[in-house]
Amino acid sequence: MLDNILQLGFLINLLSGTIRIASPILFAALGELVVERSGILNLNVEGAMTMGAFVGFAVARQTGSLWAGVLAGALAGVAMSMLMAFMSSTLKIDQTVTGLALNIFASGLSFYLYRIIYKDFISGNMPTVSPFIEVPIPLLSQIPIIGPALFSQHVLSYIGLFMVPLIFIFLYRTKYGLALRCMGENPRTVDMKGVSVTKYQYMALAFGGFMSGVGGCFLTLASAGLFVNNIAAGRGWIAIAIVIFGSWRPFNILWATLFFAFLSSLQVQIQSAGFPFPYQLVLILPYVVTILALIFSRRRYGAPLSLGIPYIRE
Repeated sequence: MLDNILQLGFLINLLSGTIRIASPILFAALGELVVERSGILNLNVEGAMTMGAFVGFAVARQTGSLWAGVLAGALAGVAMSMLMAFMSSTLKIDQTVTGLALNIFASGLSFYLYRIIYKDFISGNMPTVSPFIEVPIPLLSQIPIIGPALFSQHVLSYIGLFMVPLIFIFLYRTKYGLALRCMGENPRTVDMKGVSVTKYQYMALAFGGFMSGVGGCFLTLASAGLFVNNIAAGRGWIAIAIVIFGSWRPFNILWATLFFAFLSSLQVQIQSAGFPFPYQLVLILPYVVTILALIFSRRRYGAPLSLGIPYIRE
């Protein structure tokens, strides 16, 4: 078994699996980062990913275009987030309750629509699409070990990685990012400057929903090629935890996502290598480490001071 672990193929599969597992979570976590920087605690990430996964799959299968599916899935994520924005930013309803309710709504609605649209399909004959294929980057993909693992990925994976510095520049190098960050700390101060808190929170939630929808599309259009009930499988909640673990900073969130994905990929490869260890314990390893990381980061260093507190203009 040790010989299997030391093989070149094991290392390549481990690293490439890390990027694949990280991609949908990274999209969702970066979107949630922007939302929480505006002061909104959006627990609807899981629901937006689920709806994005379903709508993206349905549109891609109907049109034959995977990119049309990605766009439709992203817009479905935006629609879910607009419900969140209306209830939390406009009606000032408790954000925790709203997020949980929308998650349940998205899970039920997506599977209901799936059963209505694909009622002619039976178990074992599920509707599928041909997913995205990996796109090797010239020259870089030829580097031993690292090349096949890191530079032979899906286009969506490259886009997700590119979004990290882009969001960093937006938050820390633009006046709009400064206004958004100030909004999460003290929205009244921003309001006194003539900046609409509600408008910014709507835009932040729209972006967060877009990113979560793309993350959901990755699951159906780049990974599985089909839609199943509860396809997000807790990735939305992991994304929220990673935002906390990453101290609400883009590059920290990237490393935290890769760390979780590495552990998830490791448990898959260990099982494939035949390591004599109870597989149930291997499966829970990434989640146990995530919980421990949250415990050690319980001081919420970097959290916006007004996070989750509805802003009521006087």
